[in-house]
Amino acid sequence: MANGEPYAGDVDPQAAWQALSEDPEAVLVDVRTDAEWRFVGIPDLSPLGKQAALVEWVSYPGLGRNPGFVEQVRAAGVGEGQSVYLICRSGQRSRDAAIALTAAGFARCLNVSEGFEGPMDEAAHRGSIAGWKARGLPWRQS
Repeated sequence: MANGEPYAGDVDPQAAWQALSEDPEAVLVDVRTDAEWRFVGIPDLSPLGKQAALVEWVSYPGLGRNPGFVEQVRAAGVGEGQSVYLICRSGQRSRDAAIALTAAGFARCLNVSEGFEGPMDEAAHRGSIAGWKARGLPWRQS
């Protein structure tokens, strides 16, 4: 890739939201675990008339890599020509997923670098200093 990375690059949550709002074909894939979606929450793209595709990169509780990840992303309706924004808790799993999708032929995969909750603060809590939630972007909890 032009940036020296094996995927299209990193964007912060606000830039991802902006791109998702401006590009009707852009999609957000949340690669966290089912437990995270249920208990922590998910990005709410309903103000944009969209919803995030939920596809685990690793599966809880064993945290083994999901061998069907690429096929499940395709089954969620994500096409190789779309801009694909990938998000996890803090940006590492989504980076790995962006690399895998790029290797599988997806043309423009971007990692949401701060993730949904961001890094831990000085009290070892997530969600207060960076990430989708801390930046005040729409999200919901079940």
